[in-house]
Amino acid sequence: MESAIEIKPDISYKSAGKFEETRFEKIHNEIFKNSTEASLVVAQEIAQLIRSKQEKNKSCVLGLATGSSPIKVYEELVRMHKEEGLSFSNVVTFNLDEYYPMTRENNQSYHHFMHQHLFNHIDINPENVNIPDGTVAIDELNQYCIDYEMNIKNAGGLDFQLLGIGRTGHVGFNEPGSHINSGTRIITLDHITRVDASSDFNGIDNVPKRAITMGVSTILRSKRIVLMAWGQNKADIIKRTIQGDISSEIPATFLQNHSNATFVLDQSAASELTRFKTPWLVGECIWNQELKSKAIVWLCQKTKQSILKLTDRDYNNNGMSDLLAQEGSAYDLNINMFNVLQHTITGWPGGKPNTDDSHRPERATPAKKRIILFSPHPDDDVISMGGTFSKLIKQGHDVHVVYQTSGNIAVTDDEALKFAEVSNDFITDADTKVNFKSVIEFLNNKSENQIDSLEVRKLKGLIRRRESYAATRYIGLKDSNTHFLDLPFYETGQIKKNPLGLEDIAIVKDIIEKIKPHQVFAAGDLADPHGTHEVCLNAIFAAMKELKPQPYMDDCWLWLYRGAWHEWDIHEIDMAVPLSPSEVLLKRHAILYHQSQKDRVMFQGNDSREFWVRAEDRNKNTAILYDDLGLAEYEAIEAFKRFDY
Repeated sequence: MESAIEIKPDISYKSAGKFEETRFEKIHNEIFKNSTEASLVVAQEIAQLIRSKQEKNKSCVLGLATGSSPIKVYEELVRMHKEEGLSFSNVVTFNLDEYYPMTRENNQSYHHFMHQHLFNHIDINPENVNIPDGTVAIDELNQYCIDYEMNIKNAGGLDFQLLGIGRTGHVGFNEPGSHINSGTRIITLDHITRVDASSDFNGIDNVPKRAITMGVSTILRSKRIVLMAWGQNKADIIKRTIQGDISSEIPATFLQNHSNATFVLDQSAASELTRFKTPWLVGECIWNQELKSKAIVWLCQKTKQSILKLTDRDYNNNGMSDLLAQEGSAYDLNINMFNVLQHTITGWPGGKPNTDDSHRPERATPAKKRIILFSPHPDDDVISMGGTFSKLIKQGHDVHVVYQTSGNIAVTDDEALKFAEVSNDFITDADTKVNFKSVIEFLNNKSENQIDSLEVRKLKGLIRRRESYAATRYIGLKDSNTHFLDLPFYETGQIKKNPLGLEDIAIVKDIIEKIKPHQVFAAGDLADPHGTHEVCLNAIFAAMKELKPQPYMDDCWLWLYRGAWHEWDIHEIDMAVPLSPSEVLLKRHAILYHQSQKDRVMFQGNDSREFWVRAEDRNKNTAILYDDLGLAEYEAIEAFKRFDY
């Protein structure tokens, strides 16, 4: 058997990522700007390993993962096969896991996933593909799992194991409590794991309760391990895995025992690591304004004091003695930070006319601005910035709300059936382009995993559209300023969307050219469970980049708001818009016009609260944080970050 050092590809992660050994971290990790860059490097390592094995006329045994994390890796491997001649003829694969029970034909099966994203597009020998079988009889499972282990051993062991990580700290489906010596077996899924998968299955009740998984010991016997994690949702478990003690409660911590494991992370997933969260506790820092703000807010929260009450001792005792020496005194640091935060607060999100704007987040001129509020789904506008939306209208700006997708996938079948039956009772088929009888028949006989018909998707889209009109009318916007783009990437009829295309960018570009805005508000929350927010934001970035040479774009500022999952950290906020109690209530009522998203939210992520509750709690919490720092006390605050595109 070859040693780990012999088979480790000569890929220089350090040339692309950043790694500094610290006393806090127990697993080697590499941080990349985004998941795309990281995925390309991982794919290059796999390709180099395959080629090096081919040169020696040996098989390359890969352990493969499913889920959202490895998708871009598989896309790059497919590209290298088609464009660079990378052959998989010598590759043998073993997948980590599969739901149980689960047929191969089910769209949610990992057998379907792997063929959809990789195997159908490369020259791998089908006999070399090994994926746990979710149809094995329960009384035969024990022997099946033993045989799976033996197949891996007979293939020479895993040369390379690709991993993701769940919020419970599972690798494969090794949930909390899994033993370091565990082998391939059937396991009961943790409730959190099933909650995270619920949107893929249209509800937690449809998520299997069990799965077949490789064991911890099986994974640890791999010669090389790369674990990938993307996004803010993984930040906490990544910190606990890399910096915490080894424990069966977080099975991923067992990777600390492996001599050739690397965690490949994007900046969001790495954000809770000590060297990123509180770098002043690790070593000396280069103190720019952003880092000063981050550190002082952290110090206030740690000492439970307002900014102006911090002392020299507070700074010295908490790793900031170099900052104190640089600035001279706590007094100077405190008053400067207080002013920075004070200047983010404004009740005039479009700029206050006829005033000195040198210490305001927005320009005073022009007094009446043209504004685009981009909303990825037909409710993000009011959920994320309903109070600011209302202020902009009341203060006389020309506000346009632009819904980027139809949102039809988030309407339940029961909700659609209710509308179809009401419409069928009210309108004859001759009076409408939608045949409601066929819609009713389809919904009543819809089979598991069946994609909605075009008529059903149209109906669901219309439900979201009319709810949006009701909400924006309540806010005070006229119908002519409400726009629906129905971007093509979204219209697949299923949870999995198409990649962002040129047509999507062109549509976004057209609406910007038409309105020529002074302000653009867009969703900067990339924790959306299915990535629609990220695709919509990338469409805006691409469109604005193409339009940048246009003279009117010199006066266009881009403001990012957060969605239903996370808020900006205090030090990241460039504009804080206070809401009165009546404005909080107005925002709540506007959200409640989206009745199809109430009570039975299909894609709520890991938070069981309804969207209006999340939004209200988040806005009130931001106000509390400002108050705790010694600034004015408000009922609620909506927060924005300016982005230089």
